[in-house]
Amino acid sequence: MLRIAVPNKGSLSESAAEMLRESGYKIRRDPKELVVADPANDVELFYLRPRDIAIYVGSGTVDAGITGRDLLLDSGSDAVEMMALGFGRSTFRYAARVGELHEVADIAGKRVATSYPGLVRAHLAAQGVDATVVRLDGAVETAITLGVADVIADVVETGATLRSQGLAVFGEPILSSEAVLIRRAEVAEDNGVGVLRRRLLGVVTARTYVIMDYDVPAALIDQACAVTPGLESPTVSPLKDPAWVAVRAMVPRSSTNRVMDELYDLGARGILVTDIAACRL
Repeated sequence: MLRIAVPNKGSLSESAAEMLRESGYKIRRDPKELVVADPANDVELFYLRPRDIAIYVGSGTVDAGITGRDLLLDSGSDAVEMMALGFGRSTFRYAARVGELHEVADIAGKRVATSYPGLVRAHLAAQGVDATVVRLDGAVETAITLGVADVIADVVETGATLRSQGLAVFGEPILSSEAVLIRRAEVAEDNGVGVLRRRLLGVVTARTYVIMDYDVPAALIDQACAVTPGLESPTVSPLKDPAWVAVRAMVPRSSTNRVMDELYDLGARGILVTDIAACRL
């Protein structure tokens, strides 16, 4: 039976559960449930703290899990990233009082407060910077104001919280994070984990692409296919009128309207867009 660790709470929890549901797995109905058996798929879901998931996966207690890339790298566990899942994106950065520090080298000799000490120590070491890392649980934005640290390292979204404390980010980002599927490093991708990865990849692809169908004059087919090349190649079918053909192709969801405009200007008509519920590539 495949054992999968799922975030029990936090920003990753609902999105991870929804992705597993779309992948055909049974998820919990009651937020108090910590273990859900899915005999139809020969799977058990274990709902764990996001920060602990990489530890459980790395130790072999569970076979695979969904957590943040930042939490995986901070854990120092023997777990590896299998694929990015396209949600829970964030940027991890250094911040200090406005105008005080400008690059990572300026951190040398200072105190850095963070909830991700493993990640920060590794980054500072890679940059050749010697600094004291102060571990704090929870929000770290007030650490400088309270005199605990000179610098903070934390997840930054809009930056509004930092500005309210008179802080500003500096230097290059430490890490761009998002939700990832992980497994233990020394374990090969067996059938169960492979099926999980393929199912999740199908959901990611379905969320990223749409199916576009349209009719276009046969004389313009090469130009139309240049606009919608698809993943391997578009499907081109003859119509009753030999002067026209029907085309079907996968198109990035983010560019749907631009592509429709280009096709219409080219001479295509009957342009239809359909969501993809699931796929295997």
